[in-house]
Amino acid sequence: MGITDRQVTVTMKGHPVELLGQERHAGDAAPNFRAVDAGFQPVELAQLGQRPVLISAVPSLDTGLCALQTKRFNSEIASFEGDFAALTISMDLPFAQKRFCEAEGIDRIQVVSDHVWREFGNGYGILTKDMGRLARSVFVIGKDGQIRYKQTVPEVTDHPDYEAALAALREAVQA
Repeated sequence: MGITDRQVTVTMKGHPVELLGQERHAGDAAPNFRAVDAGFQPVELAQLGQRPVLISAVPSLDTGLCALQTKRFNSEIASFEGDFAALTISMDLPFAQKRFCEAEGIDRIQVVSDHVWREFGNGYGILTKDMGRLARSVFVIGKDGQIRYKQTVPEVTDHPDYEAALAALREAVQA
């Protein structure tokens, strides 16, 4: 599936980037996926139970914007009440993610890697074809397993809409 087959076109510094996998939309069932945590242990969406989940996808934690996105969500969810899960997912290797989390004090959002199986990138349609990275995206999944909010940022070097994503998470937690 190429860029022209999708509703969302993504660019990197103005140049089109082809995304692989099945594009997902709000209202779709959220597909299960496996990723790995800092100890290379599998983490599955299904393991998180029937509770809302915020998923913040970033190209690489070694870049300033991705680091800021992860730190912002980590900070913002500290004020949330209720039962929910929050993930940052990237293609970075788990030991690099662990180093980043320790250095930046990331303790509220679980950081996982799609490097091993690429199930998240392919399953959510945000794996970049020639870069081997995830397109900057945010998903909120409701208690019922449905995607309640989705933003694939049109320009990879731009921030996501934090306020809209956090509002969708609050709504999902309160539902």
